Amino acid sequence: MGRGIRIAIVDDEKDMRQSISQWLALSGFETETYASAEDALKSIDAEFPGVIVSDIRMPGMDGMMFLKRLMGLDSSLPVIMITGHGDVPMAVEAMRIGAFDFLEKPFNPDRMTELAKRAAQNRRLTLDNRALRRELSDGSVIMKKLIGSSDEMERLREDILDLGQADNHVLIDGETGTGKTLVAHALHAVGPRASKKFVTMSCAAYSEEELAKRLFGPADDTDKLPLVEEARGGTLCLEDIEALPQALQARLLTFINEQGTPPETRIVAVSNLQEQGKTCEDVLRPDLFFRLAAMKITLPPLRNRGEDILTLFTRLGEQFAEEYGCDAPQVTAQEAAQLLQAPWPGNVRQLINVAERAVLQNRRGSGTIASLLMADNEETHPVMTTEGKPLKEYVEAFERMLIDNTMRRHKGSIVNVMEELCLPRRTLNEKMAKYGLSRSDYL
Repeated sequence: MGRGIRIAIVDDEKDMRQSISQWLALSGFETETYASAEDALKSIDAEFPGVIVSDIRMPGMDGMMFLKRLMGLDSSLPVIMITGHGDVPMAVEAMRIGAFDFLEKPFNPDRMTELAKRAAQNRRLTLDNRALRRELSDGSVIMKKLIGSSDEMERLREDILDLGQADNHVLIDGETGTGKTLVAHALHAVGPRASKKFVTMSCAAYSEEELAKRLFGPADDTDKLPLVEEARGGTLCLEDIEALPQALQARLLTFINEQGTPPETRIVAVSNLQEQGKTCEDVLRPDLFFRLAAMKITLPPLRNRGEDILTLFTRLGEQFAEEYGCDAPQVTAQEAAQLLQAPWPGNVRQLINVAERAVLQNRRGSGTIASLLMADNEETHPVMTTEGKPLKEYVEAFERMLIDNTMRRHKGSIVNVMEELCLPRRTLNEKMAKYGLSRSDYL
């Protein structure tokens, strides 16, 4: 439970900090101890990946001053305060300042573990959200998330770079699970509005009344601006645009028209319309549709992306293997063909689920990729495979994946790759050139 999360224990009493450290270490946490707040502050910063456990009464800088210094570094740092008998009023004040919780001596060690686990989970979520926000605001980073070398993905990346620089509103559509929200973030991150706000809301998540308040105001919470104001100067991303009621479509159109050209706030509308035989144009009022679809991006379904399927599966497998502390599954030629033939009705989102379950199966030493695909398609799609492809395409896709995986595993060592794949250097160089693989990508 505590794997990878650090606990900093700050107490001037050696026996106390050692006993807390031993107990939390038995619970799976990585612990570090400090005899004073001053020492702890030398090692703790705003990105500290863990939890602080501190006594309140200490010589020099006491726990309350220490807490204030920590909150100044990062108000989200989870700090558990340890109080003596009669210090409860001080502990309540600590909670007001920002402490995560407090324990009164003598405390139950199991209660300490429970609090540490909750605080650690809270910290992990905070840091993950920060990392995600940084990634989604960095154009170069987010573009790297659009993995794939197929013609479809090359065109998509070019469209994002071109349209990202433009001012017109954009409509993004495509099948479920193709990554439409990621593309919306990318459009914002590569454009001139990247330093401004990116505000997103699902039109399918609220009632019409609540949608009206959140979008146009007045909000129930007086501290909150309506989203059209919050996003001013930046990008307002409206997911599930097809669910926007007609009355609010009219208000959105008025907002767009009042902005003039170029618009101060860019609208990126994301359509997730799954109704058979209907498009976004069928459900939106025509004048609004044509304003939103001044520029349009349609994401390719995964089944049309060829070798990207194997590239994505491999990368996802490596990520989940690292997360679960085990080896990634090695894909056989037969499994590669099955991955390429699968219809992928859930697209990339479905591939992510299959890759994670394949890693868990591999950790247990049982199950096959084919069984995962069969189970998925029985639930979501009546057909096991898409239309067949020439054998040459399957062979080349598997060969590219094999060389890519081996180069990645050996960090670009040509000698090791030649030895493992039993290939002479010239043949390996020719195949890497054929498949667009460069040694520099693996170093």
